[in-house]
Amino acid sequence: LFLGTDLLGRDILSRIIFGARVSLVAALVTVSLGAGVGSLLGLLSGYYGGWTDTIVMRLADAMLSIPIILLALLFAVLFGPSLSNVVIVLALAMWARFARLVRGEALSWKERDFVTLARCIGASDLRIIFRHLLPNVMNPMIVLATLQLSWVIILEASLSFLGAGVPPHVPSWGIMVSEGRAYLTTAWWLSVFPGLAIALLVFSFN
Repeated sequence: LFLGTDLLGRDILSRIIFGARVSLVAALVTVSLGAGVGSLLGLLSGYYGGWTDTIVMRLADAMLSIPIILLALLFAVLFGPSLSNVVIVLALAMWARFARLVRGEALSWKERDFVTLARCIGASDLRIIFRHLLPNVMNPMIVLATLQLSWVIILEASLSFLGAGVPPHVPSWGIMVSEGRAYLTTAWWLSVFPGLAIALLVFSFN
């Protein structure tokens, strides 16, 4: 009982360790989905241009304009709080960031000589996109993904704090901070230690 217990006698340390699984699963699954969908759409948008580019970018602008917290609260009211709902909401918000980044990179790379030579020898569009463009946009994608992991962890904790994240019976850092906020003067460890766990994990990814 190194970090004390909560009001029901549950060990804070074991709940923090278990809560790390919730944050990491949410972050990894959300970033994987967002990066996969967003990068594919960004590659298609940047390579083909025209109406494809217009439609994808307008969808991305629309998604970036929607408040994530409001969307998550709407999902929680309609379908109830759950980890899967959190992943869906955050992935919907995240794909647009990857799409805009990858589109910009694809617009630059598709004008290079090696892409022109690939076209000259009869390479298909899909081969050019996945064999020549995708490897060259991986570096900025990886950088953005590591930054988005931190963003997802903070958002998941915020949604759980508001009651729109995982169900209340699941040990989550956001829920632990929320449960302890009324006892900061008498049992400060209830909120402080989960809050420190969030901060350390976010700093480590950054």
